Amino acid sequence: MSNMLDSAPSDGALSSPARLIAMADGCIRALAQPDLVQAVLRIALAVPFWRSGILKWDGFLQLNDTAIDLFTQEFMLHLPGGPYPFPAPAMMAFLSGCGEIVFPTLLVLGLATRFAGLGLLLMTLVVELTVPDGWPIHITWAAMALAIMRYGPGRLSLDRLIARIAGMSNR
Repeated sequence: MSNMLDSAPSDGALSSPARLIAMADGCIRALAQPDLVQAVLRIALAVPFWRSGILKWDGFLQLNDTAIDLFTQEFMLHLPGGPYPFPAPAMMAFLSGCGEIVFPTLLVLGLATRFAGLGLLLMTLVVELTVPDGWPIHITWAAMALAIMRYGPGRLSLDRLIARIAGMSNR
C-alpha cells in the first residue's frame, strides 16, 4: 500500500494543484490576520446590540415608551413552567438599553473588551430566554462573545494601547 508521499515528484517540486492550493492558503492567511479578525469580531458583535439599543432611547437617559411597553407586555421569560413576565420591567428596559449602548461602544473602541464581551454574553442569554426560537442567531452572538472574552481585543484596540503605555504585556 503506497501513500501520497510515494507519488510526489522525486525532485521535491510541488505539483501544479498543490502549488495553487499553497498559494491560495498563503493569501487567505495573509488576509485573515488575528488582529484584523479580532477587530471585525468586536464590530460584528457590537452592531446588532447597538441597533437595538438606539431604538430604546428618546434622549440622554430618556427611555421611550415602546421600550418599557415591550418589557411590560410583550417580552416574557421562557423558563420551565412559564412563560413569566419580566420582574421590574421599567428597570429591565433601562438596564437593557444602557447595556446595548455601553457594551457595543466599548467593543468597537476595544476598551474593557473582555468585560464588554461578558456583558453581551449575559445579555444574549437573557435574549435567548426571551426569544427561544432565535437560537440560530443567538448562538452566533454567544460564540463571538466567547471568542472576544478568550482571545481579547487584539492590537487594534485601546486596551492594547493602555497596556503598552502602562508597560504591561497584552496577550
